[in-house]
Amino acid sequence: MDLPYRAVTPDRMWSPIADARWRDVLRVACITVGLAALVVFLLAVISQGPGGSHGYGFDTRSYWGFPRAPMYPGPGTDDGYGIYRYSPAFVPLMSLATLLPWHVFALMWMGIQAAAFLWLAGDHRLPALAFLPVLFELYLGNVHLLLAVAVVLGFRWPATWAFVLLTKITPGVGLLWFAVRREWRSLAIAIGATIGIVAIGLLVSPEPWRQWIQSIAVTDPAVGTNQVALPLFLRLALAVGLVIWGARTDRRWTVVVAATLGLPTMWFHGLAMLVGIVALQAGQPERTAAAFERWGARLRASLGGMRTDLAEP
Repeated sequence: MDLPYRAVTPDRMWSPIADARWRDVLRVACITVGLAALVVFLLAVISQGPGGSHGYGFDTRSYWGFPRAPMYPGPGTDDGYGIYRYSPAFVPLMSLATLLPWHVFALMWMGIQAAAFLWLAGDHRLPALAFLPVLFELYLGNVHLLLAVAVVLGFRWPATWAFVLLTKITPGVGLLWFAVRREWRSLAIAIGATIGIVAIGLLVSPEPWRQWIQSIAVTDPAVGTNQVALPLFLRLALAVGLVIWGARTDRRWTVVVAATLGLPTMWFHGLAMLVGIVALQAGQPERTAAAFERWGARLRASLGGMRTDLAEP
């Protein structure tokens, strides 16, 4: 049967240090390291500029410069400059983004990623900067922080998993959470939203989707040194075991870790997804839902007041 949705009380932020005084010392130390790393990051952004092998936005270049012919490269690895490997679902948006100059888009994308980090880290944004994969992710401009947002929001709005499945694919191992807990409605929404997007894409333009499948089949593992050297099949096995245990013991953070383990290539900056754990412990899905409800109530009240004013003679 489908388990009913139940509100989750945000967990107290876990810490291995029991003494509050030492926790405060650790927090100050993390803030200091994080701010120092932020200064280095900003200097690198200013001095290097966008694009190239050392500039910011190395991964971001893959999302700019559309339409392309062909859209997908031939056989090879997935870690080249400007190579696009995600589904065609995002091409219309990227084609619009290409109307912007490259350097403007690169900065805009960095801003989107920064907003995702601020939402995920919440009140812990300053100490979280000490987690260096975050700044590497902001500099390179991949989608890992957005994936974390999708996973976290997926506990309240399962359709956000479509973003995960239509980009990196294998982090979708986190959907086992719904299957183990028999939350069939949430699982159906996640898979149904993905199938719906694919179906519309196939009706509008089937050829890019065929090319995408073919591209996946001929893509070799990445060869860059900036990655965790664990094969995907082993990481997926660990992810399956972790998310099953987490689903049975009501530990939502395991889904974030499992999705991170399930990345096709676990780049060092891919570990930035783990900031999603902070968001779950702060109850961000529930807080965001409550904020939407408040905004909706205010909007309905405003519209109601407008109708009353219009109805008066």
